[in-house]
Amino acid sequence: MFMKAIILFFQIIFTTAAFSQTRIEGKVQDETGAPIIGANIFIKDSYDGTSSSADGSFSFITDEKGTHILLATFVGYKPIEQQVELSGQPIKLIILLKEEINQLDGVVISAGSFTAGEEKRRTILKAVDIATTAGATADIAGALNTLPGTQKVGESGRLFVRGGDGSETRTFIDGMVVLDAYGPSAPNTPSRGRFLPFMFKGTSFSTGGYSAEYGQALSSALVLNSKDIAEMNQTDIGIISVGADVAHTQAWQRSSLSAKVGYTDLRPYFGLINQEIDWITPPVSFESSGAYRQKVGKDGIMKFYGNFNSTSFSQNIHAIENPSDKFQYDLTNRYGYGNGSYQQSLNYNWSVRGGVSWSYNKNEVMLAGKPLEDLEKGIHAKLVFENTLSDQIEIRFGGERIDRFYSAAQFNETANEMESVSFTEPLTVAFAEAEYFASNHFVVKAGARIEHNGLNSQTGVDPRLSLAYKPGKRGQFSLAYGTFRQSAQNQYTRVNTQVSSERADHLILNYQIVTDRKTFRVETYYKKYADLVKFENGNTNRLTNSGSGYAKGVELFWRDNETLRNVDYWVSYSFLDTERDYLYYPTSAVPTFASRHNFSVVYKHFVKEIKSQLGFTYSYSSGRTYFNPNKTTSEFLSDKTPSYQDLSANIAYLPKNNLIIYASCTNLLAGCSAFSFSGCVYHHFKK
Repeated sequence: MFMKAIILFFQIIFTTAAFSQTRIEGKVQDETGAPIIGANIFIKDSYDGTSSSADGSFSFITDEKGTHILLATFVGYKPIEQQVELSGQPIKLIILLKEEINQLDGVVISAGSFTAGEEKRRTILKAVDIATTAGATADIAGALNTLPGTQKVGESGRLFVRGGDGSETRTFIDGMVVLDAYGPSAPNTPSRGRFLPFMFKGTSFSTGGYSAEYGQALSSALVLNSKDIAEMNQTDIGIISVGADVAHTQAWQRSSLSAKVGYTDLRPYFGLINQEIDWITPPVSFESSGAYRQKVGKDGIMKFYGNFNSTSFSQNIHAIENPSDKFQYDLTNRYGYGNGSYQQSLNYNWSVRGGVSWSYNKNEVMLAGKPLEDLEKGIHAKLVFENTLSDQIEIRFGGERIDRFYSAAQFNETANEMESVSFTEPLTVAFAEAEYFASNHFVVKAGARIEHNGLNSQTGVDPRLSLAYKPGKRGQFSLAYGTFRQSAQNQYTRVNTQVSSERADHLILNYQIVTDRKTFRVETYYKKYADLVKFENGNTNRLTNSGSGYAKGVELFWRDNETLRNVDYWVSYSFLDTERDYLYYPTSAVPTFASRHNFSVVYKHFVKEIKSQLGFTYSYSSGRTYFNPNKTTSEFLSDKTPSYQDLSANIAYLPKNNLIIYASCTNLLAGCSAFSFSGCVYHHFKK
């Protein structure tokens, strides 16, 4: 009897315990209905839970009672919480997990864009790449000319992108426009960029399809982001074969100040090496620059930057028909650029940034004893708001105002006085765009830019659309389309202030694979020009917007700094098919600055034993068109120049931690037509 009572007692206990337990079962699926294997499903703040099986199903028992939170998690998906009532009754669930958007590892818009910087894992060219590329001579445009989509135009030195001339690329610093980013040069000699690569932490070079935030550029945008607050005190002293410079940076806890002065005199160099140009006084320049950075609040930063330069030279220009006939050409250039920018997070979702820039560029010329002058100056103000609506949607909108003044003057012998012409062009702009991350495999960006030109009272609306799809872990496809416009160049607007802006439509498709140490990229594009400036019946004083043109091509890029030990190299190739009917052209023709084939190989090898980096750059461009007046039956621009080939080399020797000795030689195939030698001593001071 006693034993029966004990057995009954335990039966009651076990039965009560069983009735107090709750079984939870179901399936875990993604948004397409596919099962998710290995998802974790558990009661929050308890040890009760399990993982999903191969078909996504799960089942477990819990002793918890009352209202609780069921949590389901899986790597790459958003965690999901669901309230459940635990009363002993079985619970069956279908749990749908949504993919978590990871903007670092996920798909990115890449059509037409080469991006590098601290904030990007997908790196193409950094400042050190630019400075150590043989033949680039530490010039940003010189290094970018080794990338696909660009071509070398030796008599200019500027960026010529996909059938566009050098004026169709616009430079921006911290989002603010630079009206003239190149230094002065003598006729038929290349110019250099005014800004050094080590000023910037990030470089974005877009050969088309760029953001609605950037305008007034028909072909490409070079977006430079300056460095933030310096981390330590530093003094740099540079001595080169044609000059010297000294720079100092002073760093504090929440701010830093940098300043630099430099002097360049090419007279000793040109005295040693024979030049094709008949110099009277080779270029002499003085430059100074400064930057101040200040933290504001918790995460805000204010930046100020200024650059001032004065350059002068004099040469004899010889007539083509009779080289013994010559006249003197003197130039003095005075340049100034300054900007101030500010960015701040307003709260968790909203941020604001903006700034103001000022540009000044004046050329004073004496041509065969007759004075000529031109002046361009402008002010640019911009304000941009950014909002993260969710982890899938980001929006950006803002406005800007660009006021640009231009004047030109020349001496009138008949009236015995200077005659001048000038204009002021106010541009009022609004832009907006949204980026939608549908998943880690698909993203789309859409926007528009509205510009009103107060000079000719014209308004334009330019749509922009970009999207990218990532079918696998690394490779991705990108597509971009957009309309871009740019005011006519100053020499044409001053003749007719009512001439319209020129336009270009871009369509770009690319595929790329990017790892930490390798990059492969193939891209094709089509660009259609409209409203180009054209001389009516060849009359340079009668301008219309009846010009047109197109550019299309295919580009390849490969970079590898993994396969060969201590070696970094890249190879690029561009095929270009382009024609234009504009300016004085009597018919549609390939413009004189365009090469059909462009090829570059850049090789860098660091040799530890001698503490040196050796570099070589080989560039090839097929012949460019020109008109031969000696052929009476020749078609317009039907003749071609010989192909362009250049082999350049450099070496950087680091005998000590604070000393760099750098030597370079360009155009080795012609016996080293340009040689430079420099040394830099620098010292760091801890805060």
